[in-house]
Amino acid sequence: MLPLLQAAAAGTHPLQGTAASWLWAVPLLPFLGFLINGAFSIVSAYHAGPADPTLAHGDGHGDRHGTHDEEHGAHGDDHHQVKRHPFAMLTSIVGPGVLLLSFILTAAIFFAMHGAGEIATPFIQRYFSWMPVGDLKLDAAFQLDQLSMMMMLVITGVGTLIHFFSVGYMQDDPGYPRYFAYLNLFVFFMLLLVLGANFPVMFIGWEGVGTCSYLLIGFWFSDKANADAGKKAFIVNRIGDFGFLIAMFLLFANLGTLDFDAVRAASTSLQFGGALVTAICLFLFLGCAGKSAQIPLYVWLPDAMAGPTPVSALIHAATMVTAGVYLIARTGFLFSIAPVAQIVVVMIGALTAIFAASIGLKQWDIKKVLAYSTVSQLGYMFVGVGSGAYVAGVFHLVTHAFFKALLFLGSGSVIFAMHEAYHHTGSHEDAQDMRNMGGLRAYMPWTWALMWIATLAISGVPPFAGFFSKDEILGGVFARAQHSTIADAHLFGISGSAWLYFAYLLGIVAAFMTATYMTRMMIYTFHGPNRTGDKEREHLHDAPWIMTGPLLVLGILTLAGGWINIPEFARFLGPVGALERWLDPVVGASTQRVIAGAAETSPGLEYGLVGLAVLIAIGGIAYAATRLDPKSLVPKREAVPEEGFEKVLLDKYYVDEIYDAAVVTPVVGTSRGLLWRGVDAGLIDGLAVNGSALFARFVGWIGSQLQSGQLGTYAWVLVIGVLCVLGAVTIR
Repeated sequence: MLPLLQAAAAGTHPLQGTAASWLWAVPLLPFLGFLINGAFSIVSAYHAGPADPTLAHGDGHGDRHGTHDEEHGAHGDDHHQVKRHPFAMLTSIVGPGVLLLSFILTAAIFFAMHGAGEIATPFIQRYFSWMPVGDLKLDAAFQLDQLSMMMMLVITGVGTLIHFFSVGYMQDDPGYPRYFAYLNLFVFFMLLLVLGANFPVMFIGWEGVGTCSYLLIGFWFSDKANADAGKKAFIVNRIGDFGFLIAMFLLFANLGTLDFDAVRAASTSLQFGGALVTAICLFLFLGCAGKSAQIPLYVWLPDAMAGPTPVSALIHAATMVTAGVYLIARTGFLFSIAPVAQIVVVMIGALTAIFAASIGLKQWDIKKVLAYSTVSQLGYMFVGVGSGAYVAGVFHLVTHAFFKALLFLGSGSVIFAMHEAYHHTGSHEDAQDMRNMGGLRAYMPWTWALMWIATLAISGVPPFAGFFSKDEILGGVFARAQHSTIADAHLFGISGSAWLYFAYLLGIVAAFMTATYMTRMMIYTFHGPNRTGDKEREHLHDAPWIMTGPLLVLGILTLAGGWINIPEFARFLGPVGALERWLDPVVGASTQRVIAGAAETSPGLEYGLVGLAVLIAIGGIAYAATRLDPKSLVPKREAVPEEGFEKVLLDKYYVDEIYDAAVVTPVVGTSRGLLWRGVDAGLIDGLAVNGSALFARFVGWIGSQLQSGQLGTYAWVLVIGVLCVLGAVTIR
């Protein structure tokens, strides 16, 4: 490996010879964790039978029965097995340990970059020639620049905290090593995605995180609902991945390369706003819509709650769903010359933000509320990167990773405590339904305080991290509604300026809804009277420190995360625009191309926009606090079914049912009726296979009728045949 690295790093670069030379080890460490934990899982699942199967039959059967019980003993989030996995201790060391080492190495690389001063070109490590086929010359290569560095810190940092939380949360699960093997592999593929120096290497990571999401969402696969949720995520993502593939084909066919640096250089030959670059960007966005759950491909993400809660935190905060936002930021040099595609991205993002937020208003499952909030917040990120405010979109990606991981892990602590209480009393109530909670503040004070910090952040209340990033997105899209390349473009005969103002309005309304449904979740979960049950109440408490510790770290990051890109009006908090300066070598030129000639927002208007955003956030919280009465809420088993529009929101606008009726049922019907019964069973099996067999049987039957076995008959036939031949020859 070392000679290859030395050859790959040939040339002069400020990062050569620093910790960045160990870049390859950052994804390798979690991959080694996958191999080790995977081996633990396989070894523990192997049970050698007796040399003679007829001996010790009873014992063997008993062993197999016990294994079956262990395999199917934990479903949902119930972690109360009698016997821990034999490799649990080693798994608890290897699983989080490799992520911690990866994060430490990532931090060392970051400090090396920071100490090297301004780096204008990416540091590329080429390991070997991967696809030298004709004009296609692809290397297995990693690219380190400011954008990939920031993503690495988020993935390994937040990922490490989630891994430590998982030690406490999943400790009694019979599939413990398998869980950490999948989790390590998930992080490996996400790192591969953000480090790839070309589209195909990135696509391997892109497909890898999709595969791992299938494995982790359906982790408790013996329950059909969990297995179906995993398949749904996998299939929906394949639709988006088709768009990504088409975009790569178009890039190679027209630019002759798929390396990011080479595509960036060749993109200057593309016509500004032309059909080709617009098509490429729209196909790329189709891939982003699938991976980052945007309309119409968002339906898989809420169902991803079927997996363990730490998996939800990893998917929603640090890995898979951020891939689409990262891709647009990475290819900003293409989107910045395709204003029509940018309008599409902005509008899909804005519509997704308000659509998902409205659904979150009436969900009772605490994880479903957070799932739809993720879909909504991803919409904000796409509004940012779609409008050319790449720094704002990526800024919100980072802050969202902090407060959304905190929210999901906090909900995991609540679910863990609820399950433990129900386990002690033998109850089978829904441990994720907020109607069965209430008053948990008295029993889980740490979780309550930390989740309120995250709630205020996602609602956009200053000085929490979410306020700064969300405000920057809304301010950016408002500013670009005048004097920008997007504002001058047209979609469906409507100016880009009108589309951007409309997107801003949708963002404001979605922000009000966000503050409302998040406050509703907190009130119904932690405030008012407790509805868990008299006996269960005795067993409610905060989670162990292996789980609460990561929450505390995330709470600090949620408090201080906004300081990495302080706006001008808050300069008293520290240096202004640190993240903007950091990302400038990657997205600066693309941003300037979009806003060329645009006047800066006046201080008065900027303060007005900030004040409006704060009023919206506080208004949403106040509205929920004054309108909701947790004392009137009853447990789920006593609740009256929703009616009217409330039922429409609870049933998610029946989008899944519409998809089932419009897409799934016709496809399944066509597959069964035409392809299976008509083509497969009818033509292939019936006519070709069975028909040829029937014909052969018929020919054989005719032959059998001519074979009587009588020697006299054969002699007479021979004589008659000879006479016929002679007659045919002699008679004229």
